[in-house]
Amino acid sequence: MNELLTTDEMAQADRLTIAGGIPGIELMEKAGIAVADRAHGLVRGGRIVVVAGPGNNGGDGFVAARHLSAHSHEVRVSFVGDKDKLRGDAAIAAERWTGPVDLGSPDQLAGCGLIIDALFGAGLDREVTGQGRAMIEAMNAAGVPVIAVDLPSGINGTTGAVLGVAVKAGHTVTFFRRKPGHLLLPGRLHCGALTVSDIGIPAKVLEAIKPTTFANGPELWGERFPIPRPESHKYARGHAVAVSGGLSTTGAARLAARGALRAGAGLVTIASPREALAVNAAANLAVMVRPVDGAGELAAFLADKRHNAMVLGPGGGVGGAMREQVVAALASEAAVVLDADALSSFAQAPDVLFTAIKKRRESSVVLTPHDGEFDRLFKSIKDSPEVHSKLEKARAAARASGAVVLLKGADTVVAAPDGRATIADNAPSYLATAGAGDVLAGIIAGLLAQGMGPFDAASAAVWLHGEAAASFGVGLIAEDLPEELPRVYRRLFTDRGWTVDGTGARRD
Repeated sequence: MNELLTTDEMAQADRLTIAGGIPGIELMEKAGIAVADRAHGLVRGGRIVVVAGPGNNGGDGFVAARHLSAHSHEVRVSFVGDKDKLRGDAAIAAERWTGPVDLGSPDQLAGCGLIIDALFGAGLDREVTGQGRAMIEAMNAAGVPVIAVDLPSGINGTTGAVLGVAVKAGHTVTFFRRKPGHLLLPGRLHCGALTVSDIGIPAKVLEAIKPTTFANGPELWGERFPIPRPESHKYARGHAVAVSGGLSTTGAARLAARGALRAGAGLVTIASPREALAVNAAANLAVMVRPVDGAGELAAFLADKRHNAMVLGPGGGVGGAMREQVVAALASEAAVVLDADALSSFAQAPDVLFTAIKKRRESSVVLTPHDGEFDRLFKSIKDSPEVHSKLEKARAAARASGAVVLLKGADTVVAAPDGRATIADNAPSYLATAGAGDVLAGIIAGLLAQGMGPFDAASAAVWLHGEAAASFGVGLIAEDLPEELPRVYRRLFTDRGWTVDGTGARRD
């Protein structure tokens, strides 16, 4: 269930299901029952207040109220709006509720034991004001568990944006598939524990919807993940190159190189300026070090087609020399990961970079900006009034550049020029540490070296990166990430049902 549906796509799923013969009120009944089941396991006494609004979310709330009351809970509905204006399935659900309905007011929450937030749906696209805002603020101040129906009120389901104010739920129950707003920040921070409930929408509707946004995980890219074959050797697993900066900034390239090696590349070389050759050589064992100064020598080094993937930018310095190296790398046949200084060096000339990318016969290029680097390189997208979310930013950047764009953060988005995108939700907060991005760039290069495509490699690397951090735990520093990858790989292989034994790893 990796598909993430926008609010429009979810509405289409509803329409297709109803057109297929399942009444809308039946879907609403199952949604309300799912919410009631979640509430039944959480309530510890006191009355339950269902804060309902005038849309289908409110209808789900009325159904939940009815089923909770049938299980002997004290339930009241606090309705925001004009109940007489309810239409369709929501009106039917309201008619079936025979318990008390109060005109929505914050004081109705005083002394309750649990709140069900059925105020606004995921399609909300305007700032919350008036009585709706007052009720959201009261729910947040009540100090009791809050269960949100579909998405906490005040969050846009497609962008994850807070529209003025939003419910801080401890639990959210959504239906059929998650939405981008469940994973994108700040929306994810408002959802609490998320449950996805089956309400009878058949999976076959996805064939018509054709979603292009996915939660990042092995279910998405696992079938294309490189597994060493028993007959393979190191040269069959690719040769990744990390380009080092000068004497005082060699650590970043070393971290990238270690990430590439642990990710499974058969060989890894640091292309080092001569001034830093001794430092790089002394600090590495399995990673090779070769003297490479400037764009000309880099082009000659990459002319050896065995060097089939590379990462450029970490600790490399910002300026003309870096721009020349990037252009030389893009003129080669190697897959290229551009990070950090390789991106900032083109802040004043992004079209030069994008043109060089689009000239390649194969667009196996991954750009890995954090927010600041993104804003410098993609100024027109940053300032565009048409771009409303991190997901839209990454997609627009991928189209503009012709590369896969990995926009970092706790909700890292990977977007391809063809519109596909993944959103990650497995990065722990302690992954925000110096050098972690260098390791990520190296992991991508290591997967590219083994023949994984750029979108899959970037998505898989983000997931592996987050899992490695979570596996290590608090106190993590960047050097720990590559060393944690073997544990993550073992769990990945086991969970996917792949055999790992003395003859290697294989899909059964």
